[in-house]
Amino acid sequence: MSKVYLVASGKGGTGKTMFAVNLGASYAMRGHSVVIVDMDMGLRNLDLYLGLENNVVYDVYDAMMGVCQIKQALIRDRRFDNLCIMGASPEREKGDLTPLHVQVLCEKLREQFDYVIMDAPSGLDDGLVLAAAGVDAAIIIATPEYAALRDADAVDMELMKLGVKRRYLVLNKLIAEMMTAGYIPKLREVVAMMRPEFLGVIQFDSNINISTNVGVPIVMKRDTYISRNFDGIIDRLEEAEAATE
Repeated sequence: MSKVYLVASGKGGTGKTMFAVNLGASYAMRGHSVVIVDMDMGLRNLDLYLGLENNVVYDVYDAMMGVCQIKQALIRDRRFDNLCIMGASPEREKGDLTPLHVQVLCEKLREQFDYVIMDAPSGLDDGLVLAAAGVDAAIIIATPEYAALRDADAVDMELMKLGVKRRYLVLNKLIAEMMTAGYIPKLREVVAMMRPEFLGVIQFDSNINISTNVGVPIVMKRDTYISRNFDGIIDRLEEAEAATE
């Protein structure tokens, strides 16, 4: 059965879009068909992170409003056998969109893909409400800082109100030496203070910044600790989802 995952964060700068890109790439390299949908209207970056910015003709707004067919808004990443994206609209004000539009889009994408990954805008606004429509579960990305964790908790509460029952947490940009020295919250403290199920960490690495700037998912370089971080997160996510079925 196809899955629709929302990737959300309480604040900007947590690496949410980086996570969505590499989650999708990791699933594609496992042989699954994947589409990543950029729901961050006006602040779109998904196409840049995959080096596909010159390929965007129609965007997700066009697809939802009937300006084009869904297949016309799908952009194929030819480095993979089965990975597509849908770019976001360059204009932020989309007051004519409703959660029903997004829900219908998700249902149609389920028919074509094993995994649909919705990259939500950061924070709490109508964009989160739209992006969460029709999803099966949410993955909240936070950094190991009290402010980021507080904001992630606020997003988690909003997702609960929106009826998203299965919610998960990933810590990004973790520097082990700072955690050992006590400068940032320890993992057991994070797990104790947050409601979502903890999926794992992604360690800080400047190569991640390089990969997003050159438009190459970092998980394409196999047998690194970053790719192993993502593999472990996916394994735990699949186990958690299987337990709910």
